[in-house]
Amino acid sequence: MRGKGWEPWKPGLKLPLPGLPRVVAHRGASADAPENTLAAFRLARERGATMVELDTRLTRDGVLVVIHDSTLDRTTDGHGRVIETDAARIAALDAGSWFDPRFRGEAVPTLEAALELLARLGMGVNVELKADPGQERRTGAEAARLIERVWPAEGPPVLLSSFAEEALAAARREAPDLPRGLLRERAGPDWREALERLACTTLHLGRGHLDEETLRELVREAVPVLVYTVNDPAEARRLFDRGVRAVFSDRPEAIAPVAPPLPHAWS
Repeated sequence: MRGKGWEPWKPGLKLPLPGLPRVVAHRGASADAPENTLAAFRLARERGATMVELDTRLTRDGVLVVIHDSTLDRTTDGHGRVIETDAARIAALDAGSWFDPRFRGEAVPTLEAALELLARLGMGVNVELKADPGQERRTGAEAARLIERVWPAEGPPVLLSSFAEEALAAARREAPDLPRGLLRERAGPDWREALERLACTTLHLGRGHLDEETLRELVREAVPVLVYTVNDPAEARRLFDRGVRAVFSDRPEAIAPVAPPLPHAWS
């Protein structure tokens, strides 16, 4: 994973990205299980996914937990900001009942617990760095250190991504060999400079802001473009046909049948 094929992007260099599938399970199989939980990751594996995307952010006492929002309110029975709550308090919350009573008692996992499960399942992971203002550098550095410590050196691919460039820069300083992905809603006119400055391998873009001209330019320059969040098979097929490398989906099993096989050099 950290060897040849996951180097930072350079103009015209077609990276093989071994182990990166066409479809990444967005927050796990999040259409049918509570997002960002171990249950969602297990279900994604059961349904054939080989890589998941998850979100992580810091608690008050400096523990990285797997949760998307800055607050606990939407996906747990707790309230308040994650950064203002200790990890032990978060661990006691119910992160499943909001989705379906069948998942009552499902917890907010720590990033370490999630990584250990995914490694046992043989699944790759895209760790999205979420950070409250002022926590960007700390979040990036802590996540990089944790991944370096617990992820198997010869394990499936692991990719860090973030909207927060400071978090990516901090992760790079801490663990320069960990691949990074720049996460944006739209590419922006400075995409080339940003990828090179942060030594990113991939560019992750929102499906609603992907214009044809920009995508053609990105594909021409061999940028590995990953698009979020795609749940319609017909839309996914169109994106693949236009050169998108992979998509994130809440329903990976619905998208997988329309995903073209990877060229031999990319598998």
